[in-house]
Amino acid sequence: MRGGLLVAGTTSDAGKSVVTAGICRWLVRQGVKVAPFKGQNMSLNSFVTREGAEIGRAQAMQAQAARVEPTALMNPVLLKPGSDRSSQVVLMGRPVGELSARGYHGGRQRELFEPVMACLEELRGTYDVVICEGAGSPAEINLRRTDIVNMGIARAARLPVLVVGDIDRGGVFAQFFGTTALLAPEDQELIAGYLVNKFRGDVTLLEPGLDMLLGLTGRRTFGVLPYAHGLGIDEEDGLRVSMRGAVRESVVAPPVGEDVLRVAVCAVPLMSNFTDVDALAAEPGVVVRFVDRAEELVDADLVIVPGTRGTVKALAWLRERGLADALARRAAEGRPVLGVCGGFQALGIRIEDEVESKAGAVDGLGLLPVRVRFAVDKTLARPVGEALGERVEGYEIHHGVAEVLGGEPFLDGCRVGAVWGTHWHGSLESDGFRRAFLREVAAAAGRRFVPAPDTSFGALREEQLDRLGDLIEEHADTDALLRLIESGPPAGLPFIPPGAP
Repeated sequence: MRGGLLVAGTTSDAGKSVVTAGICRWLVRQGVKVAPFKGQNMSLNSFVTREGAEIGRAQAMQAQAARVEPTALMNPVLLKPGSDRSSQVVLMGRPVGELSARGYHGGRQRELFEPVMACLEELRGTYDVVICEGAGSPAEINLRRTDIVNMGIARAARLPVLVVGDIDRGGVFAQFFGTTALLAPEDQELIAGYLVNKFRGDVTLLEPGLDMLLGLTGRRTFGVLPYAHGLGIDEEDGLRVSMRGAVRESVVAPPVGEDVLRVAVCAVPLMSNFTDVDALAAEPGVVVRFVDRAEELVDADLVIVPGTRGTVKALAWLRERGLADALARRAAEGRPVLGVCGGFQALGIRIEDEVESKAGAVDGLGLLPVRVRFAVDKTLARPVGEALGERVEGYEIHHGVAEVLGGEPFLDGCRVGAVWGTHWHGSLESDGFRRAFLREVAAAAGRRFVPAPDTSFGALREEQLDRLGDLIEEHADTDALLRLIESGPPAGLPFIPPGAP
């Protein structure tokens, strides 16, 4: 078969990312060569491909669902917010500048339509099927003129559109109808139907409403997906949508040792790649929580200062909230602290930043003998190394260049006592290293915690992706989906007034 589909949503976080991943996993299990695509993504959670390109982590996860290697073609435009009003623009995996929202939507976005479409066409020429993910809602009428991710590409590529709605939030029928009715006639022709996400209860009670929706819009519902705990892996920026949320909500194996291990993650501003802690939360007996008060560090066995798009801003936040002093006390007492990327930079002696914050010279927390200078060029890499006697793989995404002046080598950073720092994201996904690190933390914290000997983070990820594929296979009309993907939007779909203003 050959074809394509755009998975749109009535709102942000309606479930587009996981539905796209689920369709990819279901299709690849049918022997279809499939790839994901999102023309424009806004996220602080990103990933580095093997060719050294930065893309959204959601698209990397979807590529894993499709059992293909992620590439920049799958997410040609990535926006990384630096404030409420501006974002770094990453094009084909490389940063090309910082733009305000007005500047981007006022002109720059239109210039990106052709390269975005070129990437989509290249994927369609390589794969049997491309499953595209939209962004936000296709009915954002203030942005339709410059759209390069929803109906803009659907209309250009003649893709059928499946609209996902989160019924757990309430109002899903109004969302489906309103989304359709706010689109221009040419866009409505592509809205093939709907998919209900996160339904709880007896589906027969929902069916009369689905029949009425069909009567009102002339469009069918392709499935009702039940509410399933722990399926939100590597979505864009919601704190509840990654693996640690899944572990909290599901039945977790008891600790192997006598104690649990408590991990506190400082919820710094512009936090990026917080998915780094998912592998810790997947370990039996490890409890992960996000904190923003100094007193919440007191009973933590490990404190993590995570990555951030604003290292200087994060430093100020840590100081304002008393967390900086609490981290200093921990270091003096020999209690474990781990800094990752921006968090590693914050733990250093001094930062010189004329690039990200343009704040110039700023004192760090002084817990590690490291000086950081921000470079214009971003480091994007997939390093492999060794730490604590174990092989480690990771990925790097940072402007800061660290000069390590002492301490014990640790990946690309250093360790002093119980304080560790590294630029490597994803290092804790290396099972042997994660277990060795947790043993060190438990010893320093005086906990009788023992890492499980057989936890495989990669296997857990595969199980999650298979569960997404199962949801589509068991609760969607897969025969109708196949026809839609291969044949395009049904002919004769009615126009629902008023249409676009």
